[in-house]
Amino acid sequence: MAFPNSYSVGITSLGYQVVWSTLATRSDVDVRRVFTDQGDTPHRHTDLFGVSLSWELDAPLFLDLLEKQHISIWSHQRNENSPIVFGGGPVLTANPEPFAPFFDAILLGEGESLIPIFINKMHETKGLSRQNRLKSLSQIEGVYIPSLYVPKYSKDGKLIATEPIDADIPPTVTKQTWRESTFSHSSVITPEAAWPNIHMVEVVRSCPELCRFCLASYLTLPFRTASLEEGLIPAVEKGLTVTNRIGLLGASVTQHPQFIDLLHWLNHDKFENIHLSVSSIRASTVSSLMTKILARRGSKSVTIAIESGSERLRKVVNKKLSENEIYSATRYAKEGGLHGLKFYGMVGLPTEEENDVKATSDLLLNLKRKITGMRFTLGVSSFVPKAHTPFQWHGVQPNAEKHLKLLSKVLKPKGIEVRPESYKWSLIQALLARSDRRLAPVIALVRGSSRNFSGWKRAYRSVREGDVSDNQPMPTLPSWEEVIHENWELSRVLPWAHINGPLKKSKLIEHHQDALNINHDLI
Repeated sequence: MAFPNSYSVGITSLGYQVVWSTLATRSDVDVRRVFTDQGDTPHRHTDLFGVSLSWELDAPLFLDLLEKQHISIWSHQRNENSPIVFGGGPVLTANPEPFAPFFDAILLGEGESLIPIFINKMHETKGLSRQNRLKSLSQIEGVYIPSLYVPKYSKDGKLIATEPIDADIPPTVTKQTWRESTFSHSSVITPEAAWPNIHMVEVVRSCPELCRFCLASYLTLPFRTASLEEGLIPAVEKGLTVTNRIGLLGASVTQHPQFIDLLHWLNHDKFENIHLSVSSIRASTVSSLMTKILARRGSKSVTIAIESGSERLRKVVNKKLSENEIYSATRYAKEGGLHGLKFYGMVGLPTEEENDVKATSDLLLNLKRKITGMRFTLGVSSFVPKAHTPFQWHGVQPNAEKHLKLLSKVLKPKGIEVRPESYKWSLIQALLARSDRRLAPVIALVRGSSRNFSGWKRAYRSVREGDVSDNQPMPTLPSWEEVIHENWELSRVLPWAHINGPLKKSKLIEHHQDALNINHDLI
């Protein structure tokens, strides 16, 4: 079971830990972990090779790991003695197509639902040929077998459909959802992790706010909360037997209906020596009581996603957050005894203009003037379109790079730390998020020593000009501009059209139009 990054990064992934521990607790499976820099003692023979892919840019590293295991990177070149290569995680669930030629099977959805069924089917079909095993796996809802589907293109290179090879194969594959009230928590706690010695506890899944760009919200619907008595408290107590560091995770942790009850429980004197950290907090839920308890339990700061200082743009992206709520959250953070506040923002959002970016810098500068003695940090990234969200049809705005630089130029001299994510790597994320199978040869070319931005561009140009490496021939790649920057027509057949996410295309279009209508009304 591989994670295509270093041990310190991979072991911090709660999703990876869930899959590994699910496999490790089975008596009929012998699972070994593999990372880019280390791994458990390898098997003499491997039946299955799995990977958890949670970040697009790790994809070439996955191919490096396959080659180290002497496994062909291309699924069509594997034989009866080759391991069946499977994968999962948010990247593959959102849009598996750029990676499809590398996988025999892709598990779409949440591991708790799919891993046990997948492993049981592997045991049941052990005597069958490789092809028949894959066909049997394709009958499991949520298991996608790329070799059993064929993309079809028009004469001008437009994708027109991705269809099964015969009538026995389901025409679409539906992402699976875990429905129980107990979520995941750490099974490995180590000082070598990127977050050292921390016991992570998942509090919620998805987010009820549905910001139009947010994959973590739309892809994992519906919003679910862990049981306080049966899930959260036992998970925290288990972690405290080995560490005093607890991390509460989720896209919208403080919207758990019993979050304050959990904090009150953690506020008991017996927990005096623990260190508690919380992932991103919704500003409207912040209170003086909340920040006092967090400060008492070792938190130095909290993180609030504001996306933009522009009220117009927050409405466009469905960020139900007023400027007064941002000010109140900041004031409560100081009153509670916290020393810093981390804001998360984004540039290049659909319809964004330079005035919207100025509104962000104005907001932060006003906060710093009015609420003194606090350390302010802005983490800011460029908008990247993601599958199964209402903004999947929007491209990356070229002016995002300029807007990133503008925020740094204005805020840094005033004592506000700015942590911008790389605009160039946002372009590669968009390339991977929006492409179809024609991108696979490009990914193959950038494995090894070519993993830099110019290496990606060279590889894309090379494949577009006809060098398809050792993969099966594909139609010509679309232009770089078309995939990354262009706004697509709503009628366009998307690479992931045969993958059923939580919401139908008609509902995503409705949310998309709502955003544009808000923008029109405000103008």
